[in-house]
Amino acid sequence: MPTQNLPPSTFQMLERNVGKKIRVIIEPAYGFEGTLVAVTQDPAGIWLSEVDTIVLRATLAQPIPQVSSREETNDVYLNLKTVQRIEILQQTQNKQ
Repeated sequence: MPTQNLPPSTFQMLERNVGKKIRVIIEPAYGFEGTLVAVTQDPAGIWLSEVDTIVLRATLAQPIPQVSSREETNDVYLNLKTVQRIEILQQTQNKQ
């Protein structure tokens, strides 16, 4: 019987991105940006370091929420039950 390839779990997808910069949205207008340093399963959560607390704002002219302000914060643990969305931020390389 052939083995089936199951889709990766949320934890596996998060663990692949450890060390990368991510944006975590907690509420439609509030979230965090930082480096993903650990993923825990019990309780289900993530640890971020080098964190900025961000406020998102959307307008009629620009309906996609944009970061309107940020404030530096200490390391943060976020329970995945409170997370609405996680975005992996692309690292831009400077070309010289």
